[in-house]
Amino acid sequence: MAWYSLSEDAALLFVKRMLQKVSSLVGTLEKYWPSLTCDAFSTCEGGKGLFWAHEWEKHGTCSFPVIQDEYSYFITTLNLYFKYNVTKVLSEAGYVPSSSQKYPLEGVVSAIENAVGASPLLVCSDGAVEELHICFSKNLKPRNCITDSRSTCPQHITFPGPVPLRSENCITEVTELSENET
Repeated sequence: MAWYSLSEDAALLFVKRMLQKVSSLVGTLEKYWPSLTCDAFSTCEGGKGLFWAHEWEKHGTCSFPVIQDEYSYFITTLNLYFKYNVTKVLSEAGYVPSSSQKYPLEGVVSAIENAVGASPLLVCSDGAVEELHICFSKNLKPRNCITDSRSTCPQHITFPGPVPLRSENCITEVTELSENET
């Protein structure tokens, strides 16, 4: 039974336990894996833990037995995020977030393919990239995503996204974090 189908009290208990397991990563998760519909950890209804619990339930549990727990899932995912830094790849190819500048879908896909070694999946809404997926095999190597980006994206797209982080605030790898780093 999925955590979100439990009673409200049971679901919140599940989320609380999950957050305890990843407590040393919460600061890093807030910075690099935020919920875009919930802007502050303490003010979000139910807490951002609901978002991360959803990510663990939907994606993390599928990575078993390679990744066996919540902490390993989130730290592995963060490290893959830094290793395959799509924001940097796209920026170096001249594709930067903009609500008005349109970019060729094929050029964006090609830039990611060249850097990652596999075809990504872009999901668009009204011509704007809403999601960008890099797909991985069970051994955590990039693989071609099954769905074609052209199914939801037009030939020219926009990236109305968050402003890229300043480089002095970026990290390149997450290891075991101490209490004062969260």
